[in-house]
Amino acid sequence: MERRVRVRFAPSPTGPLHIGGVRTALFNYLFARQHGGDFLLRIEDTDSTRYVPGAEGYIFESLRWCGLRADEGVEEGGPHGPYRQSERKAIYLKYAEELVAKGWAYYAFDSAEELTRLRTEHEAEGKAFAYGPNTRQGLRNSLTLPPDEVARRLEEDPNWVVRFQIPANRTVVMDDLIRGRVEVHTDTLDDKVLYKHADGLPTYHLANIVDDHLMEISHVIRGEEWLPSLPLHYLLYEAFGWTDTMPQFAHLPLILKPTGNGKLSKRDGDKMGFPVFPLEWETATGEVYRGYREDGYLPSAFLNMLALLGWNPGNDQEVFSLGQLVELFSLERVSKSGARFDPERAKWFNHAHLMLAPEEVLTHWLGQCLKGKGIVATPEHLERAVGLVRERVNLLPDLWAETDYLWQAPTAYDEKAVKKHTTPESSAWLALLASTLEQHPNSSAEGIANELNSTIEVHSWPKGKVMNTLRLALVGESRGVDVASIIAFLGAGETVKRVKALQQYLGGGC
Repeated sequence: MERRVRVRFAPSPTGPLHIGGVRTALFNYLFARQHGGDFLLRIEDTDSTRYVPGAEGYIFESLRWCGLRADEGVEEGGPHGPYRQSERKAIYLKYAEELVAKGWAYYAFDSAEELTRLRTEHEAEGKAFAYGPNTRQGLRNSLTLPPDEVARRLEEDPNWVVRFQIPANRTVVMDDLIRGRVEVHTDTLDDKVLYKHADGLPTYHLANIVDDHLMEISHVIRGEEWLPSLPLHYLLYEAFGWTDTMPQFAHLPLILKPTGNGKLSKRDGDKMGFPVFPLEWETATGEVYRGYREDGYLPSAFLNMLALLGWNPGNDQEVFSLGQLVELFSLERVSKSGARFDPERAKWFNHAHLMLAPEEVLTHWLGQCLKGKGIVATPEHLERAVGLVRERVNLLPDLWAETDYLWQAPTAYDEKAVKKHTTPESSAWLALLASTLEQHPNSSAEGIANELNSTIEVHSWPKGKVMNTLRLALVGESRGVDVASIIAFLGAGETVKRVKALQQYLGGGC
């Protein structure tokens, strides 16, 4: 019987979710949906020293914004809960003790000070200290101490730990769905801590393996940074006798800096002016980091951009909906090498998705923006405004930047534009144009364009100068959609008012 696909995204609440984490969640989600399987969200919060208040809620909100809904998780519940590791702490000691009983782990009593001293001594000799096959026999642990001493220390020492006993002189052979066969010799590995008696919590390695087993995870899709942990995880499955149900592993490539040199970090975003987090994040000290949501990205564009960082569809298509990504995704087309992040490319994806988005998405955003500025707009005007500027917009805030002059008259004029486009005759042009518009109001942009062209031709005016002067009156600057469309949107009354305002500014009276 074929095993049901069950994958998990298991972030730690140690800070805001990086876009690399969102990509990991996305690839797990796509794999689960494509195979009709389950997508689990598990919070791995066993490292209490690194816990950041608010980080867990940030993870949930980020995935909600992206539309990556979990089938089982902290908020969703499910038959394999609890899904927060700190609520599962009673489970792990039993498994740690099972490994000790089987000879795959041991109790260690070395103090932090002793281990620091050993590391310092080794470094002084140009060596690296590792607690493992070559050193454990000379240290204080249940492998070297008599049983009665071990029992006494377990009773009296609050800081004992359980360490995994790495087998000596073995080659661990592993298979990765992206990287193929990987071999690591155990001489390069150390005896990792699995359980800490001081806080009654497991380390990542024990909790991760136990939870994946109990939650029946079939595939572990995670970042490349966990590849060095794979030999230990393989050995843990062997030690527990779970190799028959061990999940298949896939380690995703890194997301690289825009320069292509090194892993993308929040410092890169700070330096180059782009977000590296899905949502805005404020630290306990009041430091604010930008988010893709607040910068005006659509979730669909954000996911599309992330999907193509390290994966390709095998064709020339670049713009995908989430549903299309589900249909096409495969781990076989995930690259082994890192994917360079391009902030300008991210804007390109957002523009493409804004062009495809339902009109109500854009009109709703613009309407809320106007409301916040105390401007009332009808649904019809919102639709018309969006229709005029949609092709010019890369980010949602551009909707305001590209339409502000449609909602409010200029309060000042760009002096460079005034010098460049106006002449001593400009005031007379404006006066006649205002009169023409008052006498022949026309609601269509085409009709207005014809009227303007006819007036300019009859008087043999320089068309470029006249139209630029008119634009200056309507916008206050040399920007915006075509003049006839602006007039059609504003209506004759508002247009004439703006034309007369510039005329007065130029000294031509009313």
